[in-house]
Amino acid sequence: MTTENSTNGRRGLATTWRILRHPASLIALAAVLGIVFGLLTGEWAANLKFVGDLFIRLIQMAIVPLVMASVIVATGSMTGSGMGRMAGRTFAWMIGFSIVAAVIGWALATLLQPGAGIDYSGAVDPALQESATPAGWQETVLGFVSTNIFNAMSTASMLPIIVFSLLFGLALNGYVRTTGNRLVLTLLDQLQQIVLGMIRLVMRIAPIGVFCLLAALAGDVGFAVVTSALSYLGSTLVGVIIVTVLFVIVVALRTRLNPAALPGKLAEQTIIAVTTTSSAVTFPTVLKNTVEKVGVSQRVANFTLSVGLTMGSYGAVLNYTIVILFLAQASRVELTPGQVVLGMALAIMLNMGTITVPGGFAVAATFLATSLGLPLQAVGLLIAVDWFTGVFRTFLNVNGDTMVAMLVADATDEIDRDVYAGRKTVASEEIDEEALSDKYAAADRAD
Repeated sequence: MTTENSTNGRRGLATTWRILRHPASLIALAAVLGIVFGLLTGEWAANLKFVGDLFIRLIQMAIVPLVMASVIVATGSMTGSGMGRMAGRTFAWMIGFSIVAAVIGWALATLLQPGAGIDYSGAVDPALQESATPAGWQETVLGFVSTNIFNAMSTASMLPIIVFSLLFGLALNGYVRTTGNRLVLTLLDQLQQIVLGMIRLVMRIAPIGVFCLLAALAGDVGFAVVTSALSYLGSTLVGVIIVTVLFVIVVALRTRLNPAALPGKLAEQTIIAVTTTSSAVTFPTVLKNTVEKVGVSQRVANFTLSVGLTMGSYGAVLNYTIVILFLAQASRVELTPGQVVLGMALAIMLNMGTITVPGGFAVAATFLATSLGLPLQAVGLLIAVDWFTGVFRTFLNVNGDTMVAMLVADATDEIDRDVYAGRKTVASEEIDEEALSDKYAAADRAD
């Protein structure tokens, strides 16, 4: 018995040690210590700000080559397969709900003002000042295209970079289809992987960067750091609840199935989603439940749910829209209506598979702030609580995909209502997880 207790004790210590060594745990611990240190030392904590700024700059440094490579590779690799009515319905529902999520994120952030508690009116980076200056709609449209792409790269003007990359990717796609020569595409794909490796190296010092950013922020604005973080989390949670309710209402009206049965059918995948914060890990369960418990045909489930891994990131769209408004409010920057719409469009594009930026929330938040010319001082606070928002995002991403599959299947009468009612049982097919490895990686980046 003593030996067994000793073994169990060692296992418990090993498990605790693994949890403590997890990057999210280290960042959370660094965030708490940084806030406490900043509150205790006050204005002196500003001396640590340069370390946090260095961490953010290291991320910014990789964004331009990463976005360019990601967009070009995604566009250059596109094929015309699978573009039938089912694909059209899938894309329409996913993009439609993504737009709804973005609008709800904007409305909640405007109403609840989660970033207003922090009075951090730091100056905009001079390199971003041009993109932060309001302009008429004609100038805004003209600003989408740069006369010198290298100048746009040097000033991190993201919109001209994205437009150039999309056009380059389309031209490269035509070149590859015509000649069969994939050398440039392969080279850019390898560049993307190398820059992603750079970001992984930078994220190793994330706990140090977050500690210094939050220490300086807490020393400057005081306890408002904590209340602002809670307001941000609360806004995201309320948004997730609202979008989920809208999903259920639309599904109930379109399919005429009893919505009261949905929670039980989605319970298993929900538990896995919120405990792992990973759509990729949850995917096999989602596919199994969508076929065996909800009654969606295997054909529709296979296509719609695999597309949803990269395009169905409704929680991320909601969260990123709130992030944009939070950063603007925290730094007292007034966004024009055009900038708000642009920010929502970027949040949607980040999760449509074409402009998927690898490297996690820190890169996505920095990309959005850079694109809109927003100061980055409060990004560290958002990184610190990202595990919680990751839970919210994954919950909505996973369950939203199942409900989109129901809507797509309903259009062609491919929902077995006997299965949904529990009067019949079916078995789901096995999944080729290796074939979905790239989509798994993209889904985890969105979560």
